[in-house]
Amino acid sequence: MTAQPAAARLPALPEDDVQRVLCIVAHPDDMEYGASAAVAAWTGAGVEVSYLLLTRGEAGMAESPEEVAPLRAGEQQRACDIVGVSQLRFLDHPDGLLVSSLELRRDIARAVREVRPDLVVTANFDLEAYGGLNQADHRVAGLAAVDGSRDAANPWVHRELREEQGLEPWKARALLIAGHPEPTHAKVVTAEHTQAAVDSLRAHEAYLRHIGDHPDPAVFIPEILEEGGAAAGSQYAVTFRVHDL
Repeated sequence: MTAQPAAARLPALPEDDVQRVLCIVAHPDDMEYGASAAVAAWTGAGVEVSYLLLTRGEAGMAESPEEVAPLRAGEQQRACDIVGVSQLRFLDHPDGLLVSSLELRRDIARAVREVRPDLVVTANFDLEAYGGLNQADHRVAGLAAVDGSRDAANPWVHRELREEQGLEPWKARALLIAGHPEPTHAKVVTAEHTQAAVDSLRAHEAYLRHIGDHPDPAVFIPEILEEGGAAAGSQYAVTFRVHDL
């Protein structure tokens, strides 16, 4: 693999004094397609990382949602343990039926005010993504993460969070979109972090078995991170599109 010229390299992710990161995605496994390597790097450096999942992924397998929800939640907890996530939260909105609503924005704003992250991470929510049309929940989740993060900083939005629950406004420093085709920054990760990302996806054993023809995580996860590394001038990197909040 040939590294890009220095002038073309993505700049390093600005993360001086970052202490807390909140990752907001729709389903179990959404963080495990490369982004969890950055999580492993953060937690290894002492950063506190929390996950907020908007659903439990209960509509994603052949078995009944009542059976699948706890199964997928358990797999997500094992994936979190592998990369050192300190807290896993579920909002329990309906999988496959996620709706862009004030309720969802308020739930996310509440979590942001509780966690008080320096950085918020979400996944690509473009209409066209990952080689096709992006799944409906992914699109709703990403936009809600943007809006809910902004809501969290506004004292006059969702006033009940402050007046009834005592949650003061919180403004995250930046919002990071993983898996974006036009990244602005890169976080260099190591081979150890890359392996942790592979293992975190493998933790979703029942889900991957359900898919059947899912590509081997040990092959395509390093390929994703090597592509990021080529853009960053390193062996491996996770790339993000970064928006200053």
